[in-house]
Amino acid sequence: MKYFNTTGICIPGIHYMADTSAVIDQIIRQYVSPGKYFTIDRPRQCGKTTTLYLLEERLKNRNIVLSISFESADELFVSLYHLAAGFIRKTARTLTLQGLPEQICTNWQQPVSQDFPLDDLGQRITRLCTDCPQNIILMIDEADKSSDNQIFLSFLGLLREKYLDQMKGKDKTFQSVILAGVYDVKNLKLKLHPGTEPKYNSPWNIAVDFHLDMFFSPDAIASMLRDYEHDRHMGIDIPWMSQSLYDYTSGYPFLISRLCQIMAQPDSHGWNKDGFQNAVRELLKTPNTLFDDMSKKLSEYPELKEMICSILFQGKKYAYEAENHRIHIGKMFGFLKDEQGIVSISNRIFEMKLYNLLLSENETDSRMFTAADMVKNQFIIDGTLHMELVMQKFCEYFEEIYADADDRFIEDNGRRIFLMFLKPIINGSGNYYIESRTRNLKRTDIIIDYKGTQSIIELKIWHGEEYNRRGEKQLLEYLKYYHLKKGYMLSFNFNKNKQTGIRQMRFDGRLLIEAVV
Repeated sequence: MKYFNTTGICIPGIHYMADTSAVIDQIIRQYVSPGKYFTIDRPRQCGKTTTLYLLEERLKNRNIVLSISFESADELFVSLYHLAAGFIRKTARTLTLQGLPEQICTNWQQPVSQDFPLDDLGQRITRLCTDCPQNIILMIDEADKSSDNQIFLSFLGLLREKYLDQMKGKDKTFQSVILAGVYDVKNLKLKLHPGTEPKYNSPWNIAVDFHLDMFFSPDAIASMLRDYEHDRHMGIDIPWMSQSLYDYTSGYPFLISRLCQIMAQPDSHGWNKDGFQNAVRELLKTPNTLFDDMSKKLSEYPELKEMICSILFQGKKYAYEAENHRIHIGKMFGFLKDEQGIVSISNRIFEMKLYNLLLSENETDSRMFTAADMVKNQFIIDGTLHMELVMQKFCEYFEEIYADADDRFIEDNGRRIFLMFLKPIINGSGNYYIESRTRNLKRTDIIIDYKGTQSIIELKIWHGEEYNRRGEKQLLEYLKYYHLKKGYMLSFNFNKNKQTGIRQMRFDGRLLIEAVV
C-alpha cells in the first residue's frame, strides 16, 4: 500500500503524490530543451529534490543525466583538486549506470592533474560531451550548501566559461545545468573570508530566473486525494478537502502531505471537518524540521522578525518590494509572499505557528496569559468554548491590569494582549487565525475553531459610531458566510466618557456581543 510521505524523495508507486506532471513538462519545455542554466530556489521542503528526481526520470531516456548532491560534500571544497576529483567520482557511477560505452567511462575517470585540476576538469567535460551521442544534463541538489566557499565559486566560474564558449561555438559542454537549493546562488550575499565585508559575487549570472510555481493547486491536491480514495474508500469529500488543504497551506507541499499523513493515521478523527481541524492542531503542536528552521531563522534575522511581528500584532502593511532585504529574506524562506502588492504571511498554517512562537516568548511575563491560564477551565462547558464568558472575563482582567496604560501602548498591543489571553484557553483543543481581508491597523477579524465549532471575533479601535456600524455590518456578512447565528466584537475605546463592559445587539436574527475596553 502506498502512503503519504514527508521525508526525502516522493516516488510514484510508493507514495501518494500530487500530480505535478504539468510543472515537469514546463520545466523541460521552457528551460531544459532550450539549453538554459538555472536554479530551482525554493523554501525548505517544497519538493525540490522530488522535482529533480521526476525530471531525471523524464529526461534520461533521451539524455544522459548526471544527478548529484552537495548535501554531504564538504570534502569537495577543500581544494580545487578535491573538487575536480570528487566531482568526477560522484558522476562516474551515473555514467556507468546509463549504459555509456566503456571507453567513455574510462576516459572520464582518469586521474586528475594535480597542477591544473580545474583546467583538467574542463577538458574532461568537453571530451565527455563530445563523445556522448546524447545531450548531457547536470543536476546538483543542495547546491547552496557550500555557496560561501571560493572553491564553489570557481566551479561555477568553470561552468559559466564553458557555457559562454559553447554559445560562441568554441566548446562543447552540458546542454543544461540545474542547481537546486533554498538560496539563489546568482544573488548570494557572500562572505568569503572572516573579517571581510559580505558582497554579491557570483559567476552564476548566466542563469535565467526560475519563475514556475511549485506549490500545489487545489486540482493537484485533489489528484492525490483521488488516488488515496481509490485505494482506501474513506468517503472523502474531495472538492471540500482539497480546497481546505489549499486554504490553510496555500499549496505548500510539506504542509499538505503532513496534514494528510495525520488524517490517514488509524487513530485519527477521519477525513471530515473535525478530522481536518484535529490534523491542523496536531501539526502545529508537534515539532518538525520545518518549524524548527522557522524558529532558528527568526533568531538569525531580527529585522525579519520585527517586520513579521508588526504585520501580525499591529496590522501594519508594507508595500511588496522584492529588493528590500527583509522582504527578500522572508520570501526566500517561505514566510512571506506578495499579495496584491502587499507583504503577507505566506499561508494560514505559518501564520498560526508564528503567532504561537512569538506569543510564547512573552507568556511568562504576561499577566493576561497568567490570569487566563489560572481560570481556563471555566470557559469550557460540556466540551464547548463559552465565548461570551471569555469576552466578559477579558474585559474584567484588562481593566484591572491595563487601567494605567497609555493609549499608544494599547493601540499597538491590543491584538497581542487579547491573543495572549485566548491562547491558554484554547491551547491544544482549538486553533485561531486572522481573516486576511481585515488584517489592518483599524480592525481585525479573528476566526476560532474549537473542536469543530467556529467563533468570529472582530477586534477594532474605536473610531466613532459610524465606523462602528460599518464594522457591525461587516461582521454580520461574515456570520452569514460561515452560517453562524452569533458573533463577537472587541472594541478598544480611548474616549474618556466611554462605557466599558458587555452589551448585546440583534440584527437580522443574529446576535452580536460587543465588549468595550
